[in-house]
Amino acid sequence: MIILLFLACFPSSFVNTVFTQTVAYAATEFNVGEQGQGFGAAVVRWGVIIALPLATLADRVGRRRMIIATAWLAPVISSLGAIAPSFPLLVASQAVGRPLGIALHIFVLVFAVEEMGSNSRAWALSILAMASGIGAGSAVAAIPLAGLSESSWRFVYLVGLGWLVVAAILTRRLPETERFDALTHSSSTTATTAHIHGDRLALQVVVAVLLNVFIATASIFQVRYLKDVRGYSAALVAIYNVVTVMPASLGLVIGGRLAETTGRKTLAAVATPFGALLVASSFGLSGPMMWGAALLGGICLALAYPAMSVFRNELFPTAKRSIASAMITTASLLGGSVGLILAGVLLERDISYFTVMLTFASGPVLVAILVAFVYPETAHRNLEELNPEDVGLQIR
Repeated sequence: MIILLFLACFPSSFVNTVFTQTVAYAATEFNVGEQGQGFGAAVVRWGVIIALPLATLADRVGRRRMIIATAWLAPVISSLGAIAPSFPLLVASQAVGRPLGIALHIFVLVFAVEEMGSNSRAWALSILAMASGIGAGSAVAAIPLAGLSESSWRFVYLVGLGWLVVAAILTRRLPETERFDALTHSSSTTATTAHIHGDRLALQVVVAVLLNVFIATASIFQVRYLKDVRGYSAALVAIYNVVTVMPASLGLVIGGRLAETTGRKTLAAVATPFGALLVASSFGLSGPMMWGAALLGGICLALAYPAMSVFRNELFPTAKRSIASAMITTASLLGGSVGLILAGVLLERDISYFTVMLTFASGPVLVAILVAFVYPETAHRNLEELNPEDVGLQIR
């Protein structure tokens, strides 16, 4: 089962990454400045509202059907970026394609959490995050194509069509989760009519927004920073991303195991702020120190990822698990879009990248405080224990 979910992460993460990696090159062809890029990236994120009705369907018709549907649609719609005649139309294509990839990612994580045992949920998500790294890495590895000519960034979007092979495999082999099957056959009205706890949702939304304001801004403007401030070529940008991002997979593996053995809270509260501050520092450094800060910051954030991501699905009942996760993701991206617009305005006014990134890093620092003092510990606890509404489900 984990192998199929591993594969499903490839198209999801490629689609989620391709605009981030190509926007600086597309902006050069279309003569769009940093503020325009920030606004365009924000609009792409606003498209995430598409995930909400899809998530509602996933809670009604099943995780399997929606995973398969989005695995086919996301790469196809995203590839339309290759023929975009203008920057607004490029943004429009990705405002549909990227949310489909996000929805696929949401459904994959929900599937994994529902199928894994109480001592392996965070570990499973760390493995899936590694798969996401591979999918995103395929977008990064294709970036040298963008350096062939002013318009050759379009080829990068076509690379994603190769992941349709994954959609075909999922169509043939992916089953439904046992928990969703149990819900559809359950006679327990408590389980089938379960609602989302407002306090849990509000806490998760605040945390997700604070994190995404920083992470989205750092990821969107990193290529532009390397290209314009450091004078990096397309090939050197790709090498930088591979060298500083790929080792983070080690942090994911270790983080997944630590989240299971020592608990989620301490790990997330320590690794999250350190990672953010190191990544922010990389925007104020040069040479080996810049590479080192980005590398260590990525590892720290990777350590925290399994703990932070598993919270989104553990704290909600089966009947509302997909929509709750989608609502959190939607809020985080909409909130992050505000940060992107603000960052673009500040950078256009010649405020340094380092100052902007360090300011936004205060969000993850606040997240660490909330996790340490407000979040519950969910390690070693069954989903039915965390969500009493589901106790009546007959899980085989």
